[in-house]
Amino acid sequence: MSASSAALTFELVARCSTTRARASILTLPHGPVNLPIFMPVATQASLKGLTPDQLEGTGCRLCLNNTYHLGLKPGQEVLDAVGGAHKLQGWNHNILTDSGGFQMVSLLKLANITEEGVRFLSPHDGTPMLLTPEHSMSLQNSIGSDIMMQLDDVLVTTSPDKVRMREAMERSVRWLDRCIAAHKYPDRQNLFCIIQGGLDLDMRRECCREMLARDTPGIAIGGLSGGEAKDDFCKVVAACTELLPDLKPRYVMGIGYPEDLVVSVALGADMFDCVWPTRTARFGNAITKHGVLNMKREVYAADFGPIEEGCGCPCCRPVEEDGAMGITRAFIHHNAAKETVAAHLLTLHNVWYQLSLMGQAREAIIADRFPAFVKEFFGNLYPDRTSYPSWAVDALRRVGIDLMET
Repeated sequence: MSASSAALTFELVARCSTTRARASILTLPHGPVNLPIFMPVATQASLKGLTPDQLEGTGCRLCLNNTYHLGLKPGQEVLDAVGGAHKLQGWNHNILTDSGGFQMVSLLKLANITEEGVRFLSPHDGTPMLLTPEHSMSLQNSIGSDIMMQLDDVLVTTSPDKVRMREAMERSVRWLDRCIAAHKYPDRQNLFCIIQGGLDLDMRRECCREMLARDTPGIAIGGLSGGEAKDDFCKVVAACTELLPDLKPRYVMGIGYPEDLVVSVALGADMFDCVWPTRTARFGNAITKHGVLNMKREVYAADFGPIEEGCGCPCCRPVEEDGAMGITRAFIHHNAAKETVAAHLLTLHNVWYQLSLMGQAREAIIADRFPAFVKEFFGNLYPDRTSYPSWAVDALRRVGIDLMET
């Protein structure tokens, strides 16, 4: 089954016969993307620690850029002059840009949201600035991203203010209408809506219905990863995916922990992003199937094995293989505290791990062995079943996987 819009084709390749997991192909202006997918975050048109060639080598075909940061520097005039972010960063694959609203609310203390837009003070010189839905669309049109996100009214899910939460949800719908009207290039850029509503499932469902009536090429579930309990997170994702159409991509914004990705795929989501894998690399942490390893620990000082045994990334493969480096844990440990090379190598490994994890999930869905894949994943990550997080056990049980089953 497949469906197309002006700048996007979505083909549903396979479904898990037990859970809601799906495997699909998303074709965008800069090429096809296999789903489910983890999208690395190249905030300012570069992924910290990797060249575009290295990022391409991980198999990444869709990464994130940040509208807020690119709008400040290099700025819209430079983006227009160079012909957009693809040319600016030498990236021939797909780009997704957020709207810029989340950064202003989360990073800037002096942000004030009104019906007009988000008012804030420039972090550079303190100049009062205003980001409206129209300006967000204009910036993203200049960036030239393959997927652009609507400006939404973002409120942390843990906010107890139900009145403000409803205001944010309803305003996000109105702002989507303004984004659609202001979007100049729907023939070559895809505008995704963002479902809001906090942890109130009825409000989320109401927002779903309103957003779906606008018929955008893809749909995002926003406002999560804000400190809410994981059980609540899963209930929101499940409630939304239940209502979403089969033939459109589903994007859960801002999640990156491996267990979050695997559970969200089981709940029917397709796309994910987070800065965590690259950020944690800069603290000396390697993501592996057995959990996160801090390579600064003295235990790795004379460990001459790869970062992760069996990993296919260039760092971990034996140096005798083509394009491989044969990096040891001891080398990473030696450099982790004082040299940037360790951060670069761990970034490469971590991005590879995340993309490989989603690739393995996809293969398991196509082969209809996804429940076995999920059980193996949790079995590797935790020493015994009693250690499994209860939120994951409960969420997976609701879609037909019993992790506690022998």
